[in-house]
Amino acid sequence: MKPAVPKTKLRQAVGGSSLLRKSFLGALAISSVAILSSWIAAPGANAVVSNEYKFKLPFGLEESAMVIPSDNPMTIQKVELGRILFFDKRLSNDNTIACASCHLMQHGFTDGQPVSTGIRGQKGGRSAPASFNRVFSHAQFWDGRAAELEDQSIGPFTNPIEHGFINYDIMISKMKKIKGYNTLFLQAFGEDISIGLVGKAIASFQRTVLSGNSPMDRFDQGGDANAISPEAQRGLLLFRDKARCTKCHSGFNLTDEKFHNIGTGWDDNKVDLGRYMVTKNPEDISAFKTPTLREISRTAPYMHDGRFKTLEDVVNFYNQGGVKNPHQDPLILPLELTKEEKHDLVQFLRTLNGEGYKHATAPTSFPQ
Repeated sequence: MKPAVPKTKLRQAVGGSSLLRKSFLGALAISSVAILSSWIAAPGANAVVSNEYKFKLPFGLEESAMVIPSDNPMTIQKVELGRILFFDKRLSNDNTIACASCHLMQHGFTDGQPVSTGIRGQKGGRSAPASFNRVFSHAQFWDGRAAELEDQSIGPFTNPIEHGFINYDIMISKMKKIKGYNTLFLQAFGEDISIGLVGKAIASFQRTVLSGNSPMDRFDQGGDANAISPEAQRGLLLFRDKARCTKCHSGFNLTDEKFHNIGTGWDDNKVDLGRYMVTKNPEDISAFKTPTLREISRTAPYMHDGRFKTLEDVVNFYNQGGVKNPHQDPLILPLELTKEEKHDLVQFLRTLNGEGYKHATAPTSFPQ
């Protein structure tokens, strides 16, 4: 048996002096910090990156009214991912339809058609609702069947007429074959692609598409007497009084977020049961959600089925009291507006175009 190495020699082998030991440990600590710092400065491709998205609301909109679920806080990364998803036609069964196909900036984020067109040129039964200022709303779609914006954001994907996927599993399987999307979802959420996360990303982007600071805002709240014409000023008074518009189109976003039967479809045998198909409440037969009137001059044609081509047509419809039916909302009454009053009311409605959506453009490239 070999004799044990004396402790004194062992200490000398590993650094007998305390100075040498401290130098060794100090060098090790510095190296560790350097390695950690470089990892933080340059995160891996799959590292979660989460920077808070800060809203800059246009004048006239109210921050206190924003609806942002606690389980989907706004981040820059989710907003950008949602923008990419919103414009990507690969998120349809035949690569021809994107969310943006029916929500175009030049048409106030509608598509300018009476009813929307989906894959293979199929026509839906309702017009595309405007998709701006959705951050101020819970229930979505004309009939409110989506409780939150996250639900609305994924609904069209499995509609056989719209995006045309048989189910969400097929859609997600298709997305997972795109390496770039796998990376983006891991960075934004720290999780693999799922339909729930798709909804959260698209909803995050949609909440940033706004319309405010219209001539009406600058006149009514900003005190700029020259922001709208004398005709429009008279129209504003009619809007709030004789024309009874604020019975439904109320608040800063010009909607009560409720559902009303005004009689569309009851005069030409084209009745759509509307909200009733969601609630099964007879009081909701042919009731549809009050749309915001912001950007209204850009979003023709009007009503859930696009039956009216002009604002003048809409005003004439309300002036006659809509169309009487057993379920018509009692708020809808004949208005007895004169020709001049109808003209002034339309001139006011044309002052509701604003700003806050110019960033909602297609990306220059898509994940591969």
